[in-house]
Amino acid sequence: MENLRQIIKEVISEYKFNKVYILTENFSANILLSEHLKYHIDNNIAPLQSVFRAGSQSHVGLLNEIRILWENQLLNVDEETKELFETSDLGKYGMFEGKKVPLDFPMEEEIIPEAEYQGKKVPLGKPKRGGAGSKKYYVYVKDPKTKNVKKVSFGDSGSLRSKINNSKARVAFAKRHKCGKGEPRTSAKYWSCRLPKFSKLLGIKTTYRGFW
Repeated sequence: MENLRQIIKEVISEYKFNKVYILTENFSANILLSEHLKYHIDNNIAPLQSVFRAGSQSHVGLLNEIRILWENQLLNVDEETKELFETSDLGKYGMFEGKKVPLDFPMEEEIIPEAEYQGKKVPLGKPKRGGAGSKKYYVYVKDPKTKNVKKVSFGDSGSLRSKINNSKARVAFAKRHKCGKGEPRTSAKYWSCRLPKFSKLLGIKTTYRGFW
């Protein structure tokens, strides 16, 4: 009988470990969950592997709901989602040019403005691979202080590959570099931390489009 109890205990423990979402003891029946979140909880689907199109209104709304419940200690999430919440503003909203926009999440369509850099027209905020310098990637950005266009090189200088598809490596990178801690857009760190967002532009094969 004692062995049976131990086996049941281990099964329950393993079940909890593999669950993406676990309602805490603070959760009550009076708290209403959206049908979207209920579906993801029932099917144990992680937020960043959602059934919704990445960056869509439904997906961002789902992330926002999960984050609010997590911040209020009503819902525990898997380690990857927890690390992303702790190291970024994923699931939060901010104001940009009078519009409410999701933070630290790629949008499917972005308007890429142009500016002049050393006498030629260049796209702003659109990373590219290669170019002069020792780094793998570069991007043109406008310095908000000087109003001048700056070329920012980022990425490693060797043959190392980006481990975007490795969830543990992604979380470790974000934690090690303290991604989402207010790094300026004109810094190499800002763009390195957001590499997955621009993976398609840079020719990196991955389906992951979230924050590091």
